[in-house]
Amino acid sequence: MDFTNPTITVREGEEIDATRVDAFLRERIPGLEGEMKVLQFPNGASNLTYLLVFGDRELVLRRPPHGTKAKSAHDMSREYRVLSGVKKAYPHVPEVLLYTDDESIIGSEFYITKRVLGNLVLREFPPEWGFSPDHCRKFCLRFLDRLIELHQVDYRAVELENLGKPQGYAARQILGWNKRYVNARTDDAPDCEEVRTWLEERIPSESRACIIHGDFRIDNLLVDPHDPFNIVAVLDWEMATLGDPLMDLGNSMAYWIQADDGPGLLSLRKQPSNAAGMLTRDEMVAYYAERTGTEVEDFDFYLVYGVFRLVVILQQIYYRYYHGQTKDERFAVMIHSVRELEKRCLAIIG
Repeated sequence: MDFTNPTITVREGEEIDATRVDAFLRERIPGLEGEMKVLQFPNGASNLTYLLVFGDRELVLRRPPHGTKAKSAHDMSREYRVLSGVKKAYPHVPEVLLYTDDESIIGSEFYITKRVLGNLVLREFPPEWGFSPDHCRKFCLRFLDRLIELHQVDYRAVELENLGKPQGYAARQILGWNKRYVNARTDDAPDCEEVRTWLEERIPSESRACIIHGDFRIDNLLVDPHDPFNIVAVLDWEMATLGDPLMDLGNSMAYWIQADDGPGLLSLRKQPSNAAGMLTRDEMVAYYAERTGTEVEDFDFYLVYGVFRLVVILQQIYYRYYHGQTKDERFAVMIHSVRELEKRCLAIIG
């Protein structure tokens, strides 16, 4: 099985105008040789990502999806600026080459990066790694170390002080995600009213602000093919902003389905967080708190926030499928995930 970041033939309905892209890039990026070949990275469910091959050079093109509903979540110029700034102090991001808002080329704005070669870890660790429980534990710590390193970046020093508004961040997030869910709800979706009310009643006071990734999980990482404990790139920065680091950790832990979770949650697992030796959510939070000196009084709020935010993201994607804005059949079953994750929120709330 290929555990590198795989590509597929471009999906029907998601094609780009290769002739226009080819001409545009050759005018702006020197040294592109040979016929351009276009492939697609299949794993993203939000922005669309393509591999452009020019001989032995490989570039990546990112664009928003067709039929976008959540426009603020697909701002390519913002994502380009985030990568450009973060790269100055945090080397684990792709190198950006250019951005354009000229929609005459492919019908939308887009940006280009160099491709980072690495292994993409999905549901399971590659068997050839031969991971023992001790190896799994070490991988967990490296995963958290990369998140902690990001949270230590001085956003002013990398000129990202205008990336977000830290003051009132928690309240805006809760109220914003609640509103997004209401707007994206379909007739077959739960109302999530109890969860939304619970979160609104428990919005925390102000905390320190830092650059947060917003979607930090194992399957958004590329690891060194020769050293699986070396995370060489963090991908998918569309949700990055300035905000509460514990809310970022809550987002990560929302994806962290562990071995003793019920069958409903385990069926949603997208990363090997249940493997023998992987830390539990409580252990992950404790390690983060110890390494950063952060006092974590009530992580349930942050976890429910993270899980509910995931509910909204999935519902927004499902909304596009439900209304015929995308033909990607992967999205048809997302309503089941929405229902299961609402149950998870209610279980944490008690």
